[in-house]
Amino acid sequence: MKTDLADGQTLKEMFASGTAWLEKSAPDINAINVFPVPDGDTGTNMVLTMKFALEEAKLNSDNQVSSAAKALAHGALMGARGNSGVILSQFWRGLAKGLEGKTYFNGGDFARALAGASQMAYKGIVNPVEGTILTVLKDASKAAQEAVKNDDALVSVLEAAVKSAEDSVARTPSLLPVLKEAGVVDAGGQGLYVLLDGALQFLKGESQKLQYRRPRLVVAETELAPRAAQRPTQLEMPYGYCTNFVLEGQNLNLGKIEKDLKKKGQSLIITSDDTLVRVHIHSLEPGEILRYATKLGKLHEITINNMDDQYAEFIKMQRERMPSVDIAMVTVATGDGFFELLNSLGNIIIVPGGQTMNPSVRELLQAVESAPSDNIILLPNNKNIASAASHVRSLTSKKVKVIPTRNIPQGIAALLAFGYDMNLEKNARAMEKAISKVQAIEVTRAVRETCLGGLEIRKGQFIAILNDEDLIARADKIGDVILEALGKAGAEKSGIVTIYYGAEIKGVEAQEIAQEIRDRYQTEVEVVYGGQPNYNYIISLE
Repeated sequence: MKTDLADGQTLKEMFASGTAWLEKSAPDINAINVFPVPDGDTGTNMVLTMKFALEEAKLNSDNQVSSAAKALAHGALMGARGNSGVILSQFWRGLAKGLEGKTYFNGGDFARALAGASQMAYKGIVNPVEGTILTVLKDASKAAQEAVKNDDALVSVLEAAVKSAEDSVARTPSLLPVLKEAGVVDAGGQGLYVLLDGALQFLKGESQKLQYRRPRLVVAETELAPRAAQRPTQLEMPYGYCTNFVLEGQNLNLGKIEKDLKKKGQSLIITSDDTLVRVHIHSLEPGEILRYATKLGKLHEITINNMDDQYAEFIKMQRERMPSVDIAMVTVATGDGFFELLNSLGNIIIVPGGQTMNPSVRELLQAVESAPSDNIILLPNNKNIASAASHVRSLTSKKVKVIPTRNIPQGIAALLAFGYDMNLEKNARAMEKAISKVQAIEVTRAVRETCLGGLEIRKGQFIAILNDEDLIARADKIGDVILEALGKAGAEKSGIVTIYYGAEIKGVEAQEIAQEIRDRYQTEVEVVYGGQPNYNYIISLE
């Protein structure tokens, strides 16, 4: 499809194709992580943000491109997840502004709108960093503007933008040393390139072919440290549909069914006897799951629940048990142990989320609007949720203070500093002071080989990350990596060390680790069940 003028429907279809292309590469983009930890979520966040944008656009029947772009921008904002999703929403906001008032658009219009999208994305970041999605967008927009000088056909302009985006992604390690050291390109930039490439394939009439291919991801153009090939990480689907059914058939191959369904969703649970298989799975496409299953036999007891609705009911349930207060608190957490702990600290609405489960702007807004007060303290507890949290303030009439908590230990320290006799401003200052005194160590297994911070790391080794920034220890035994990390973090000077153990750790193991810490550093140690996924331990030093 090559045309000089395109309408709003074309814009929607371009980026529906781009989103489908992006979704195919999401697991691989998720695996592009500076730290070799099992919590990458950039690809997932970008896909979910775009799906929300497209759903909003479907509600708009006006084929003017200005209306379609505006709907996409609004949907992207409300569905934005994580830093990459927030930047993507800024991209759409700038693009919509550039196409404002237009019924149709050509390559020249798109190039100018792309330039506006780049400027808007930069403005949306307090401290923009080169070598990220921002750079890739800027380079793509410049290439588009240059292409217009020779040919303003939309397909020609987008071809130039895509080629420049591809080259720009390859250069990101040369602009951001931490990427070069880790041996990866920027994940957000990679996602933007794939999204634009999918849109281009639609314009060229090749979108049908995409279902039989996979995106070709960009590799760094500079020589990087040798490392093992990245493998897609299995991630918990933030939301979508919880699908349950019983499959009846003859000679059912349970192993093959499990292997096939693992590719189609998350949280897969399968139980069976000789002729019946019971399946539980979370997926964004329940129809695909059911189509697969019906080829194997008869289906019974089919239930499909929208987890977005479950989330809304969860927030409503929390609101109903809370009295009206002068100041309400909204916090983000994952893990049943952390849920129980946070509930014990006061009247708090908990938004389910964290690493691999970044709540959207809409979900945070919904919790804020449900809170029983016009004065809100919002604790993101994750640096990748902070951007979404900051956007909530402009979408509500309530007065919202976002405390920049980067992890759960900081969030807990902030909540403990809350004073019922203080107003919103004083509480915010007290909480920010409290979190400045907290250090956090996260312990997990490396999902790939890499070299970072001068440490050679093998896949499967235990690693420790301090304050979400520095990889400070690695070892084959989990106790060894914890003791080394605590030493580097100054445990002997800490008043108290709290270890929150995860879902896969037994309480007796955590107690043994705690005793080793007491013996080594002569400090007070508390042990608390957090139940968090991905991280074996989260350790707080105060």
